[in-house]
Amino acid sequence: MAHPIRRFRYIIYLLDILLLSCTAFGGPQVHLMMMIERLVRKRRYITEEELLELQALCQVLPGPTSTQTVTAIGLKIGGQPLAYLSLLVWSLPGMILMTLAAIGIHYLEKNQISLSFTRFVGPMAVAFLIFGAYAIARKVIHDAQSWTFLVISIILTYLYPSPYMTPVLIISGGVAASLNFRKHEKMERGPIKITWRPLIFWISVLVAAALVGKVTQSLPVRLFENFYRNGSLVFGGGQVLIPILYNEFVEFKHYLTDQEFLSGMALTQVVPGPVFSIATFVGSMSMQPDGITGQIIGGFVATAGIFLPGTFFIFFAYPFWDQLKKYRGIRASLQGVHAASCGLTIAAAISMFQPMLKSPQPIITVIATLLILTFTKTPSYLIIIAGLLLGLLAP
Repeated sequence: MAHPIRRFRYIIYLLDILLLSCTAFGGPQVHLMMMIERLVRKRRYITEEELLELQALCQVLPGPTSTQTVTAIGLKIGGQPLAYLSLLVWSLPGMILMTLAAIGIHYLEKNQISLSFTRFVGPMAVAFLIFGAYAIARKVIHDAQSWTFLVISIILTYLYPSPYMTPVLIISGGVAASLNFRKHEKMERGPIKITWRPLIFWISVLVAAALVGKVTQSLPVRLFENFYRNGSLVFGGGQVLIPILYNEFVEFKHYLTDQEFLSGMALTQVVPGPVFSIATFVGSMSMQPDGITGQIIGGFVATAGIFLPGTFFIFFAYPFWDQLKKYRGIRASLQGVHAASCGLTIAAAISMFQPMLKSPQPIITVIATLLILTFTKTPSYLIIIAGLLLGLLAP
């Protein structure tokens, strides 16, 4: 049992994480600045150098970067129990708000109340995705090979919008890029001591969920498996997860309509916490026919499924990351992984934007939003709120 003083420190830490989860708008970069200010400079749980190293590790693992960083900090200062509690506290506000949003949208549709007030936020959401893809491309595309991976990913994802295309492209990009390991500088390597238990647990949960879902045909179990699988394959954060969910749940399985998905995507910009909370919304909307109880269950299993894999990967990789990153093949493979992920994002933006070409209003909205994002520092949630107000006031 933890010493009383240490236990009190852990409680203060969890309260700090709760405060961050309720005030952290934006993506991982914004979250990082807030973590530095509160967790490093004010509380001194870890040093700034340690925090940056943890985020670097999380950026190369599948899963949500900010969530994994918070989990890794909990793991570092209090072990696995504090890491799990950190994950719960960090994800809870977003899960609650996005589940309520899904219930609200379903209520409006069920009572035939027009969703026309959201007509501006859909195109705005597409603009956010385009801008995010551009920002990612600027960081990860540096040579002809990466451009090739990017173009191939765009074409294949657009032509074959299957959820199975995602792991194929990501793994293929990583393997192909790793062949260029000789371009990377050699680093002195030490012995790697690996604890396989977290990885065994990760694959066991995945196989068990797939088997139980297949046998029972239970939608909540199948949703958990779907999100667990996606959470195991997402490199690059929420901007990459969004196209994956769109391809699987809108175009492939038709659990949501385009308008519903775009509304949820836009709402993630006004909800604090991780962008991965879009998964909560999609899971909740996928169980609309089962009423409010079903939507709550759908939101919960989607949240658990999307966040758990990243936690297991942190438990697995954190102990030996310092040695693993010294291998040239590992460092080289990341270029292909990031390029393929960027291609997935661009292809999704194209698919979402294509139906909007029939009307000038969505096109103008996308262009205006892109200009605001490019030339101003207006927070994303203010842009979305302005879009909602505009939808209510405009004829």
